[in-house]
Amino acid sequence: MASGSSDPEQPTLSSLGKVGKSSGEIDSAQEPLINGERHYDSYSVLAAVLPFLFPALGGFLYGYDIGATSCATISVESATLSGITWYDLSSVDIGLITSGSLYGALIGSVLAFNVADLLGRRRELIVASVLYLVGALVTALTPNFVIMVVGRFVFGIGIGLAMHAAPMYIAETAPSQIRGQLISLKEFFIVLGMVGGYTIGSLLVDTVSGWRYMYGASTPIAIVMGIGMWWLPASPRWLLLCAIQGRGNMQELRETAVCCLCRLRGSAIGDSAPEQVDEMLAELSYVGEEKEAGLAEMFKGKCRKALIIGGGLVLFQQITGQPSVLYYAASILESAGFSAASDATRVSILLGLLKLIMTGVAVVVVDRVGRRPLLLGGVSVMVISLFLLGSYYTFLDNAPVMAVLALLLYVSCYQLSFGPIGWLMISEIFPLRLRGRGLSIAVLINFGANAIVTFAFSPLKALLGSGVLFFIFTGIAVISLVFIYFIVPETKGLSLEEIEAKLL
Repeated sequence: MASGSSDPEQPTLSSLGKVGKSSGEIDSAQEPLINGERHYDSYSVLAAVLPFLFPALGGFLYGYDIGATSCATISVESATLSGITWYDLSSVDIGLITSGSLYGALIGSVLAFNVADLLGRRRELIVASVLYLVGALVTALTPNFVIMVVGRFVFGIGIGLAMHAAPMYIAETAPSQIRGQLISLKEFFIVLGMVGGYTIGSLLVDTVSGWRYMYGASTPIAIVMGIGMWWLPASPRWLLLCAIQGRGNMQELRETAVCCLCRLRGSAIGDSAPEQVDEMLAELSYVGEEKEAGLAEMFKGKCRKALIIGGGLVLFQQITGQPSVLYYAASILESAGFSAASDATRVSILLGLLKLIMTGVAVVVVDRVGRRPLLLGGVSVMVISLFLLGSYYTFLDNAPVMAVLALLLYVSCYQLSFGPIGWLMISEIFPLRLRGRGLSIAVLINFGANAIVTFAFSPLKALLGSGVLFFIFTGIAVISLVFIYFIVPETKGLSLEEIEAKLL
């Protein structure tokens, strides 16, 4: 095996160019990053499946929690079907059950800031799977309300860690040609989990203690996720980051990275793994990854720019109203004319299936069309659909079909834009040395905004009325459109190192 780790001159990087503007396509005429030619990974599709699948189960469980909770809050309040004596819960109690996992996710994001780069992406996902399992069991078997909230909180810490580590692991291990599709496919798994949660919830909503079974049903997936992540290799890029920062023997970590890369790419990589690892090492050295990131450095230079891009995207992802649609789908549909709880939850399944279809469309086209066109087009139609929802609640009474259609239009466009592209961009945009902490800040912003919007939706709806609330969301969506146009860059087809060198 070649010992190229001590030869920083192996790839010639002097021709590296930078882009002056942060938005738009990268000029194909610019100098490429490596050895005067664009490098594409050789990979086996079969080998690429499992390194995506097991981390994506963390997203599936997050989505399942959203769908199941939408139905469980109906079940747990029923005097006849809850199976408990403490069913008479206040709106604040229901709010804590609904958003308890989100507050846990906030804590998980804070924990990830401090421990992510030490644990590594793989071990962080293993810890997340354990927390998923414990949280689900505690919630399902709880004897009282307080323990139930604790279980929701523990499950939420697992969400925070999983949603932090999964996009990083997938981004760092996926071939650059299909990185966008795989990370967007993780969003597909989140939506698949929602559909699963809505479906199981609708089947169990009329069952005594059905909410216990809804939460308990997630435990087998958590076990599969944990076993799968135990089997998968570590991220080669994380190993190389440890190597150049002096957290282990350089040669041993380099050889481990080569072995991990071979497992991730399969037989198609042939004998080129050592060369690819040496290229990664040289690129990391060139862009200055040798020093560990400090807290103050997160808000300077490249990382500040990445934080503005990634943090802005995930903030707008939440404050344009999406959590309200997801967590309160059943109640919105009930107000639109679906009075029976079982009817509302079944229509929620249709909502989830639509999200699934549109996310599938985004997965197929994201690496062909690019990130910016999907964002600009999808958010533009979101503005129209939010305006229609506001108009319905303000001017157009007694037309529940219009409300549902406008809701479906909104959800469809969200799944073409903010849904998959938000998570994709935050996994791509941060420099490797700062990726663990940068992504934890972005995830913290995401879940913080999610928790606030989810908790505040009902009081704001009562205070302002649904029409005004949706008009406010319309205005925020217009602002997000301006942000995307002027700030968000195109990352299609670039390696993670090229994104850092050319866009930041």
